[in-house]
Amino acid sequence: MQYFDLHCDTLYKAVTDNRSLNDPSCQVSIDRGRNFSRWTQCMAIWIPDDLTPKAQMSLFMNAHKCLIAQSRRHQIPIVIDSSNIRDNEFNLMFTVENGAFLAGDISNVDLLQKHSVRMMTLTWNGKNCIGGGADAPDLGLTEFGRRCIPELEQSSVVIDISHASDRLFNDVANMATKPLVASHSNSRAVCNHRRNITDEQFQIIKQSGGLVGLNFHRDFLSASPDTASVKDLLLHAEHFLSLGGEDVLCIGSDFDGSNIPHDLSGIEKIPILWEEFLKIGYTEQLVQKIMYYNAHNFFSAF
Repeated sequence: MQYFDLHCDTLYKAVTDNRSLNDPSCQVSIDRGRNFSRWTQCMAIWIPDDLTPKAQMSLFMNAHKCLIAQSRRHQIPIVIDSSNIRDNEFNLMFTVENGAFLAGDISNVDLLQKHSVRMMTLTWNGKNCIGGGADAPDLGLTEFGRRCIPELEQSSVVIDISHASDRLFNDVANMATKPLVASHSNSRAVCNHRRNITDEQFQIIKQSGGLVGLNFHRDFLSASPDTASVKDLLLHAEHFLSLGGEDVLCIGSDFDGSNIPHDLSGIEKIPILWEEFLKIGYTEQLVQKIMYYNAHNFFSAF
């Protein structure tokens, strides 16, 4: 089977805990990824809100160095542009979770392209120089944020609105000219959590030609997170598909960065999710789109 994951935090663990990207104690490892016939893993570096701007920039730079070193050591390429996605069986993609490290300096957007960043989550949960996250609901795009959107699009960096406040989402949607992605966000109609997206937001992403990645985090799956399981993830998938999301829906696991149900506890459990999709009547073609081709086709063309 083939697998494309829009979000994990394994790179953050590798940088901050001095681990390998092939560490078997992590929920994602290169050897386990190579068990798929084709595999692309978005490796996000999480930038915590509470770090100083200098520390945030240092973390970004160290993550890039780590990813380069691990790519060479384990002989797995980093996505530079769309041709890598098309041509390689296995890929690592450098992404950023939280644009706070830009520190209000528009020239820092150039660093993203120079360091092969293919996608950036505008915020984490708090507010930053770009705008408000899910825990800052009254803040949309800042003046700097409004300058950032066209610069990111010009740099071919995918704008990721997971973690965005509703006001930020609306501001970005009104400005953006390229597709939007929610790399790891579930349905608010299924689980009423501020980190999940509304049906209206899903439709906006769909109409933009973008993607939504299903998140495995227990709190975003169910109002009863202690009993959350793969069955809850299926409910989110069913709802998004009922909104016409066959070409939109993907996986954004949040491996190594969240509290995940036991039956989805690592990349080796992904075949279980594949089988669960088939059990509820999805065609193999639809499952292939959700698990791989929707994201593959998007990044091959972006």
